[in-house]
Amino acid sequence: VSPQMWQVGKRQASRAFSLYANIDILRPYFDVEPVQVRARLLESMIPVKMINFPQKIAGELYGPLMLVFTLVAILLHGMKTSDTIIREGTLMGTAIGTCFGYWLGVSSFIYFLAYLCNAQITMVQMLSLLGYGLFGHCITLFVTYNIHFHSLFYIFWLGVGGLSTLRMVAVLVSRTVGHTQRLILCGTLAALHMLFLLYLHFAYHKVVEGILDTLEGPNMPPFQRVARDIPVVSNAVSNTTAKAIALTL
Repeated sequence: VSPQMWQVGKRQASRAFSLYANIDILRPYFDVEPVQVRARLLESMIPVKMINFPQKIAGELYGPLMLVFTLVAILLHGMKTSDTIIREGTLMGTAIGTCFGYWLGVSSFIYFLAYLCNAQITMVQMLSLLGYGLFGHCITLFVTYNIHFHSLFYIFWLGVGGLSTLRMVAVLVSRTVGHTQRLILCGTLAALHMLFLLYLHFAYHKVVEGILDTLEGPNMPPFQRVARDIPVVSNAVSNTTAKAIALTL
């Protein structure tokens, strides 16, 4: 029995060690100070001017991951403040799928284009660049979800969202050689990033409400309690009952 217990314990220890080693691989990407994250958030809104040499990109994922979760929370807040009918709990799964799908999907697509255009950028740097680029989206949606004016949204869309997009475009331009390659790569990123903000503001709620109607059926009217109709007792029955009670007494 003891050799079998030794083998089982050895396998469990090796699994725990391998899991710890895999987690330890990801640790450098999340080892960042809050002061650095704050500085990078501010830098994400300031386009760089020097594009003659490759600009530095932070190779960490803590700030971008927190921004994605912040965007999820803002979308849920917007669902509650809008006229969208929320049934059967919250819509956290849809918001998480939308935000993480955009972050991971667009980062992978732009990284593929960067590989074709010979841009000097890694996948982690692309995730970090696009993740910090969502800071402008968070500011714009948080303000416009609470102040419902389309003109204000367009101002923030062009101002705040445009600044974060210009920052990413300038960094990619500094890491790409060739005018055609720069136009394809940066134009695609700018179009996707700005259109995603328009989608979140105008079409996201309607799409989610349509999905809910498809899955749960049309809106049902609220349940109302209706008092039961009590039949009218005739005078004869009332007199008979009264006589029976009198005889019993």
